[in-house]
Amino acid sequence: MHHLQCIFQVQRSLRCVPLASGSCLLLRTCRTHSSFPSTACPSPEGQQEHGVRKDFSSRLATGPTFQHFLRSASVPQEKLLSPEVEDPPPYLTVDELLGRQRKVYLETYGCQMNVNDMEIAWSILQKNGYLRTNNLQEADVILLITCSIREKAEQTIWNRLHQLKVLKTKRLRSRVPLRIGILGCMAERLKEEILKREKMVDILAGPDAYRDLPRLLAVAESGQQAANVLLSLDETYADVMPVQTSLNATSAFVSIMRGCDNMCSYCIVPFTRGRERSRPVASILEEVRKLSEQGLKEVTLLGQNVNSFRDNSEVHFNSAAVSTNLSRGFSANYKIKQGGLRFAHLLDQVSRIDPEMRIRFTSPHPKDFPDEVLQLIHERDNICKQIHLPAQSGSSRVLDAMRRGYSREAYVELIHHIRESIPGVSLSSDFIAGFCGETEEDHLQTVSLLQEVQYNMGFLFAYSMRQKTRAYHRLKDDVPEEVKLRRLEELITVFREEATKANKTSVGCTQLVLVEGLSKRSPTDLCGRNDGNLKVIFPDVEMEDVTNSGLRVRAQPGDYVLVKITSASSQTLKGRVLCRTTLKDSSTYC
Repeated sequence: MHHLQCIFQVQRSLRCVPLASGSCLLLRTCRTHSSFPSTACPSPEGQQEHGVRKDFSSRLATGPTFQHFLRSASVPQEKLLSPEVEDPPPYLTVDELLGRQRKVYLETYGCQMNVNDMEIAWSILQKNGYLRTNNLQEADVILLITCSIREKAEQTIWNRLHQLKVLKTKRLRSRVPLRIGILGCMAERLKEEILKREKMVDILAGPDAYRDLPRLLAVAESGQQAANVLLSLDETYADVMPVQTSLNATSAFVSIMRGCDNMCSYCIVPFTRGRERSRPVASILEEVRKLSEQGLKEVTLLGQNVNSFRDNSEVHFNSAAVSTNLSRGFSANYKIKQGGLRFAHLLDQVSRIDPEMRIRFTSPHPKDFPDEVLQLIHERDNICKQIHLPAQSGSSRVLDAMRRGYSREAYVELIHHIRESIPGVSLSSDFIAGFCGETEEDHLQTVSLLQEVQYNMGFLFAYSMRQKTRAYHRLKDDVPEEVKLRRLEELITVFREEATKANKTSVGCTQLVLVEGLSKRSPTDLCGRNDGNLKVIFPDVEMEDVTNSGLRVRAQPGDYVLVKITSASSQTLKGRVLCRTTLKDSSTYC
């Protein structure tokens, strides 16, 4: 049996084993059948001959000990593979797990969660002695953090691997061999298929295996491919402080939960990210405090289903008496859990840390917007009045096929309720064109929803069927590709028209803008984002500082400024800057 097949067979037998103990057990199990010092597994003939040479006792000695399982059971899972690992697997030394100044080049594709994952992966590698480089040519390790949400996203990675293959082939023998790794959702979805298709890939690490990167890279140094794509029921990286990779960043992403239980029929996320599990509130608050101390002015709370957050780490909050409230007229595709600290509690606590720090969150599900969340957003000045409300379709029939848990009527009612609860709220959404069985009438209903709601921002895509999803097994991808693209173009056109109308209502208004830096299109302009997360462009000129009477300043990244809006498009606002201010003082003018 090929050694990788051996590894993946063992992995399948360890689905319920926690990640850290499962990873170590996986590789020790392979070692009990091998005289090799790493993860390789010999052929069946070699295994039989090896069994003759060694008796049961000697082979048992090379496997996990009773104390190993005691440690795995008694130590919290998230502490097992700390960077300062004291008990490495028997086939590696502590020194072999260290980076020894090797340089890592990171590329991120896909959603904001992947950006946060990149920062987590880099935090782990940095503590193990690796260095970061932005120069591809000098990299010793290249890691791609990948996306699997659509076929186009995966094709981008395959194309990138072809480019990197040339770089790896031309590597001088006098230098350290170049190692290439695939991380994230694509590694989780395709697993060994990547290693079989691209022999130049050295390591695979799923979204729950970033703690294992030092070991995987150490194994790769022996010239073998290494993989860990085990999904975990409890990994949240709560004890890993992500390392901000942008030197002049004004904002940061904070992951509060991972995975998704919704099982929408089109979505691959539950199969690449696993089931929902939330970080303890205390660890999230600690991370946000540190970001505040570093001077960051905006934090976005991240999760695949961010507003279904539930922290069960505090036993006294786990009572079933603590009910779970859904949006009115919405249902869940799974048995609703009770108890735990919910999203409203977390949002309340995070917003209290720094009144001058803006708080956003993404990506939510429409079902998880109880009144207490909406009321909190309305009351707190530093919680942005912007809500992402993925609709996916305007047809109740298609929504049912998608297993979204609501009808068009319930969704529209929620829109009205949100706008009543949060005056001036900015809305954004996701839409899929050409889902299985979508008729022209279904498509026109989505067009009419765009016209009715008038979103400020939108993310629209043609449907791409993914293996493993419910749609793949039970539905037919029967909308021709040219029809999907035509419907997508129509949706984009209508969205832009309606977004322009919605954004033009801001003309003449004064808005608070968090400055991000120079405009990409003009060196004489600055850009930033307003409360609704729309980009705002304004001249880089001197202005009054209302916190220091008589002082005139030029805005810097991280400053709050007041801008009077003079024009608007579907994606951008333009205006003239009035003064530099604070978030607290801005309420007097906005």
